[in-house]
Amino acid sequence: MRAGARLLLSGISFTVSPGDRVGLVGRNGAGKTTLMTALAGLARPAAGTVTRTGPVGHLAQDSRAADPAVTVTDRILSARGLDRALRRLRAAEAAMAEATGPGALDRAMNAYARAEAAFQAAGGYAAEAEAARVAAGLGLPDRVMGEPVGVLSGGQRRRVELARILFAGHEDGTLLLDEPTNHLDADSVAWLRAFLQGHRGGLVVISHDTSLLTDVVNRVFHLDPRRATIDIHNTGWTTYLTQRETDERRRARERANAERKAAALHAQADKMKARSATAVVARSMARRADRMLAGLEPARHAEKVARIRLPEPEPCGRTPLGAISLTKSYGDHPVLTGVDLAVDRGSRLVVLGLNGAGKTTLLRVLAGTERPDSGRVTHGHGLRLGYFAQEHDTLARERTVRENLADAAPHLTDGEIRRVLGAFLFSGDDADKPAGVLSGGEKTRLALAGLVHSGANVLLLDEPTNNLDPASRDEVLAAVGSYPGAIVMVTHDEGAIDALRPDRVLLLPDADEDLWSEDYRDLVSLA
Repeated sequence: MRAGARLLLSGISFTVSPGDRVGLVGRNGAGKTTLMTALAGLARPAAGTVTRTGPVGHLAQDSRAADPAVTVTDRILSARGLDRALRRLRAAEAAMAEATGPGALDRAMNAYARAEAAFQAAGGYAAEAEAARVAAGLGLPDRVMGEPVGVLSGGQRRRVELARILFAGHEDGTLLLDEPTNHLDADSVAWLRAFLQGHRGGLVVISHDTSLLTDVVNRVFHLDPRRATIDIHNTGWTTYLTQRETDERRRARERANAERKAAALHAQADKMKARSATAVVARSMARRADRMLAGLEPARHAEKVARIRLPEPEPCGRTPLGAISLTKSYGDHPVLTGVDLAVDRGSRLVVLGLNGAGKTTLLRVLAGTERPDSGRVTHGHGLRLGYFAQEHDTLARERTVRENLADAAPHLTDGEIRRVLGAFLFSGDDADKPAGVLSGGEKTRLALAGLVHSGANVLLLDEPTNNLDPASRDEVLAAVGSYPGAIVMVTHDEGAIDALRPDRVLLLPDADEDLWSEDYRDLVSLA
């Protein structure tokens, strides 16, 4: 597998069989998502073949694949082709209701009988009930089942796509799931965990949720980008971590011993090579020392971590951002109702609420990417907004990494842009890749890089730790903790709450604002 000119994986062979539950792990940008798309048949490897026997269900990181006009029920049913059968059935019902005269009614009734027979043959009303059960297990309420996908929040769209994959019924097939717990609350994660533990087919899952990996996987594939290979461990997650630590210590001991012996041989050879009688022996000793070092496994250095920092905020007035009576609806579904808000200089506000309560919509309205139906957003003296979007909407997918950063920070020179990108682990040809081909973690890093030189004094952060490997997540949380400007954050990550140290909380959909209390912590994982 290649990403542009960069070799990601070479000479890899493996099989995923029924009962295998594989955790595909590695740092952001190692090639996990690229490999997953090849396994799903959505991309071709540069060399070699992928063979699929039996059905394959693929959950991509991007939850915007569905037609936004399609209803939630139809999107889930489409996994088995039931959406078409259901539409024909509805059309036949409408034709019967509109029929005029015995002949037209007879034709409509015959069409309805054929449509109903086809619908029942595909699973019928029992399948509709099953789709609703899967959706409910993932936290999608009944009221959204008839809504168009386009009016849902990012978290709800993610759940719809996951419900569609699980409803497909690949009991003996293979599931390919890329960050399936993103946007899920604690109850939905527990339901998904139980579902995957009982799955009879194969499973390959990319996840930075270590508790999910601990409870579900029985094999671990670790992508090593330095060696362009995969280390395959036929163990569970906890055993894998223990073995990896043990192997690292063993390799360190072996290398230290070999280097010590090789140094002694080289030192002895240096003493002997000056005498003609022992020169041949000296050369033999030196070659033996070199072979001893060459036979060692390459040293594994600590993986690079992006040094993530947030902007130095420009001076501003006492209340740089506010909102008065914000109201926003999608169709007949109200999302925001009468939201009043005042974001003071340096304040820390966390927005909590269930999926669909309007958290992302509120941040989009505050950022100016959506207009409220009524009410207004107020900008105070010196406001400089920085917005991190949950779905990376601020990135232009067709433009390169370098061009995206240049758009976000037009005052930077090309050399300065490349230095910033290097700090965020975009080096060499990575700068010229389109943003659309980046992994979720890489998109997160690029979006954060765009904030660094923005001078923003109010940050709107929507799930900033999603898709990040543990080291990158720690960097983001450290940056959040040290940022002196104001932050409005949406998160389901309790670690992000610890870093934010909020002074206030806004509860949606009721728009109730309160001083932060640890009593609200239990709501974070439900958000």
